[in-house]
Amino acid sequence: MEKYEMVKDLGSGNFGVARLMRVKETKELVAMKFIERGHKIDENVAREIINHRSLRHPNIIRFKEVVLTPTHLGIVMEYAAGGELFERICNAGRFSEDEARYFFQQLISGVSYCHSMQICHRDLKLENTLLDGSPAPRLKICDFGYSKSSLLHSRPKSTVGTPAYIAPEVLSRREYDGKVIL
Repeated sequence: MEKYEMVKDLGSGNFGVARLMRVKETKELVAMKFIERGHKIDENVAREIINHRSLRHPNIIRFKEVVLTPTHLGIVMEYAAGGELFERICNAGRFSEDEARYFFQQLISGVSYCHSMQICHRDLKLENTLLDGSPAPRLKICDFGYSKSSLLHSRPKSTVGTPAYIAPEVLSRREYDGKVIL
């Protein structure tokens, strides 16, 4: 933790808080997700780390490292200065068809890559899609907390995700695959 300094809080989620941090040596800005440690939490977070760190794609937030303290686990990731796609849509009121297509193509590219790596995100929603800070923002899928790998785990069949976005196959507790995100 000594190599980072806190810049500001970014927000909080189900498992902890996210903070904007700066690498002291290089001045690079990174996002760090802080999760309070505990046996059950560490078990769930281990799956997130294993799945996320294996992904290298321009439309997926880059995993950097894990930092441990006696009380917290920190997942260090690429910082997306453009914020959530959800916020951008709310602020704009609506997107043109071209703008919607621009972001949707990037989303599908990232999801397709995850599936090619045998990883199912299982909580894909606007709030889990970030934008980098470039003039033509690149979409970045984030938060692999509910993800599952068919290489390392059984096929998904548990009910996880955000209730408003859950597919009928997931709610019925039948085994499902990556097609449920569409």
